Amino acid sequence: MLQDRYEKDKFFETIIKLTIEMDPVLAQIDELLDDEELYQLIRNDFTKRFPLTEVTGRKSTPVEVVLRMLTIKQLYGLSYEQTEYQVRDSLVLRQFCRVYFNDVPDDTTLIRWANLVKAETLVAFNQQVTKIATRLKVTRGRKLRTDGTVVETNIHAPSDSHLLEDSVRVIGRTLQRAKQVMSKQTGLADKVFRNRIRSARKTARQVRRLIARQKEAGQQAYRKLVKITKQTVDQAKQVLETLAAELSDDPAQGLMKTLETFIPRAERVIDQTTRRVFQDEKVPADEKIVSIFEPHTAIIRRGKAGKPVEYGRKVWLDEVEGGIVTRWEVLDGNSSDKLQWVPSLDTHQQLFGKPPAQASADRGVFSTDNETEAKSRGVKRVVLPKPGKKSEQRRQLEKQLWFQRARKWHAGVEGRISVLKRRFHLDRCLNQGQDGFHRWVGWGVIAHNLRKIGSTMVAKSG
Repeated sequence: MLQDRYEKDKFFETIIKLTIEMDPVLAQIDELLDDEELYQLIRNDFTKRFPLTEVTGRKSTPVEVVLRMLTIKQLYGLSYEQTEYQVRDSLVLRQFCRVYFNDVPDDTTLIRWANLVKAETLVAFNQQVTKIATRLKVTRGRKLRTDGTVVETNIHAPSDSHLLEDSVRVIGRTLQRAKQVMSKQTGLADKVFRNRIRSARKTARQVRRLIARQKEAGQQAYRKLVKITKQTVDQAKQVLETLAAELSDDPAQGLMKTLETFIPRAERVIDQTTRRVFQDEKVPADEKIVSIFEPHTAIIRRGKAGKPVEYGRKVWLDEVEGGIVTRWEVLDGNSSDKLQWVPSLDTHQQLFGKPPAQASADRGVFSTDNETEAKSRGVKRVVLPKPGKKSEQRRQLEKQLWFQRARKWHAGVEGRISVLKRRFHLDRCLNQGQDGFHRWVGWGVIAHNLRKIGSTMVAKSG
């Protein structure tokens, strides 16, 4: 049964008041999280864990405790295990998380609840945080600056040999587990369960050693590695058919799900390797798979010094004055920056009920249509520098004092992105899967905004 919160422990609160003082910024965040609408957004997702979560079963970990522990995790850049330890060990964090003298939920419990939070919920959560910031006059939505960055996925540097090796390893160990689960009456020969992980690993090392120096020998090793992967995939298909026909228990269902997930990915890797290595075909970036574990990872070329190619997802961010990030959008592939201008204006209008007086972006967003659209919505100062050759009229416009000042203010968005990456860990996503990626970005932005509001309120009161 879903439990909302623990009953207040007056004795615990008395001890805290007499002995320890909460950090002022954390105290402000503590008050912000008392907002009922923020609480209800998370609670609504938790009610969908099971059909009768709200009415049957033993009492769950309170929603309030989970929400606040997830906030602590992101505020301090902790793992789930570290979050459990820190909250259990600290009277201040016990007070913040409303745990009091009760048992702190362990990391696995926290993970299960965290995975229930939807990406749309975090968007709505951040919009409510923005409204709170507006009510507290941390921001008024007069200025908008928008820019994109790349959040990397947690993968190693991709190569076809690594991908083939990973495919054999994952499918091979799944087949070994299937061998233990399946009964002897299945009729499959022992060769179906042949373990080719060691052969794949050895051949992949040969490929990486030979391909740069001896191309012909390297290609021969590649053919052998592709053959090993194909044999493993064929074996997996046989086992999958048998599992589906003869076994229906939970272990078998779990194995089937794993095979159904990784067989198509392994086939994509085989096809990709064949086209690239043996047919000398330039496979388009949007057709490539760079990780069988994180297949949503995109190849993004932005021409940055020292990092010309990045592997992850492009994330678009909107920021208003006061340092509040009002919107994020996880983009597909390396989509054009120009397409994000109108959604940024739409979201700003929705949140603040009016267009910004000033809106700015980098050269990649410039287009005549984007400028015209912003002006038609009532944006007084549209700051979109034009790339390339400019007319004399355009040069004079961009030399005006208001334009130059706006450009200087816009440059601050790079600093905001740097803070999000360094302090709130948007440099690399450690969550798994596409949904996990959205949650990682969402909680990072929310934690940043909560801390920004808290520190601003402390500065005002001081």
